[in-house]
Amino acid sequence: MIACSGNRGETIRSDCYAELEILPEPGISVQLKSKVRSLYGNSIDELCRQVLSFFGIQGARLFLDDSGALPFVIAARIEAAVKQLAKTEKSYLFPILPQNRYQTSRTQNRRTRLYLPGNNPKLMINAGIYGSDAIILDLEDSVSPEKKSEARFLVRNALCQADFYGAERMVRINPFPEGMDDLPFIVPFNVNTILIPKCENAGQVVQVEKEIEKIAGTRGYGIFLMPIIETALGIENAYSIASASSNVVALAIGLEDYTADLGTRRTPEGDESWYARCRLVNAAVAAGVQPIDSVFSEFEDLEALSENARKSKTLGFVGMGCIHPAQVKIINEMFIPGPDEIEKAQKIAVAFEKAHAEGKAVVAVGTKMVDPPVVKRALKTIENAILFGQLDQNWRENFNG
Repeated sequence: MIACSGNRGETIRSDCYAELEILPEPGISVQLKSKVRSLYGNSIDELCRQVLSFFGIQGARLFLDDSGALPFVIAARIEAAVKQLAKTEKSYLFPILPQNRYQTSRTQNRRTRLYLPGNNPKLMINAGIYGSDAIILDLEDSVSPEKKSEARFLVRNALCQADFYGAERMVRINPFPEGMDDLPFIVPFNVNTILIPKCENAGQVVQVEKEIEKIAGTRGYGIFLMPIIETALGIENAYSIASASSNVVALAIGLEDYTADLGTRRTPEGDESWYARCRLVNAAVAAGVQPIDSVFSEFEDLEALSENARKSKTLGFVGMGCIHPAQVKIINEMFIPGPDEIEKAQKIAVAFEKAHAEGKAVVAVGTKMVDPPVVKRALKTIENAILFGQLDQNWRENFNG
């Protein structure tokens, strides 16, 4: 029996294709096809033999068609092939890069989340340079059914060895209950946030959380959850989903599947999803989590993207998904406070501080009365402006309201 894993072809880059046959007689034969064979052939050959030896394979024929894959990719492809042929619980693991050993916070900005197909290493290697607040290694829709098993090994290794440049490290698992099988490949490897797609009820969130705790124990409480609502039933249960766990930090909506569930077509104007988006924002805010809008699928129409992001912010969303690096900058800029917003927020904060010192509960700024909730929103705007370098940190420290 021969097992295959990975990708090959003229358009494939930074990946490899592994074809493995386990033989009854001892001896490892490695056949390497690679444009970099003259430079790295010996080290690739050594790595192949190390992985096979790690799994106790003494006799095998391995053919590797390499298109510039990094070691963690080669090892993932070989391990995926091994697991098709041999029963073993062992895993060939790489250490987590020191620069990836960071945690994220509940309230940090999630303006942009860049989706990367979980079975395409080319897009993973430099994804952190595009400046998105989060990077999502996707095991769901972007991975074909026959490739999902091998994608798990690649995503696991990428969590350990790909530099995320400080972006929040996210993984979108498969829908419940299939997604439970994804968790052992991501939970132990410092994933920051797990996205739960097609979430329809609070029980699914609880089950995912229980499985995380089973795998990681108390360490699992440092992993955040972001349910993605993509059906009419999910929208109706939005608040219970958002409040199902203290580890839920955001609630996202997936409009492609949602409009398909309604039996309608998604349009750039978004009239067909207006109710669902408003309801999701309201549910998220009521539960104290961040509302995150869907991706904008027309990635080449940047003008339409900008308008869509403007509307999204107006509805109360704090961020959107991205399917292409070109979308990141536009969405990031759209969700930061504008100069007028910052100036207004400063006036409100200063006026309220003065009124508070005088024992007043409310104060007028211009022709409008300002009360504590308005001040809270103004301070959030100021905090964001400081975070994005639009205001100096000293401004907030000098304000005592």
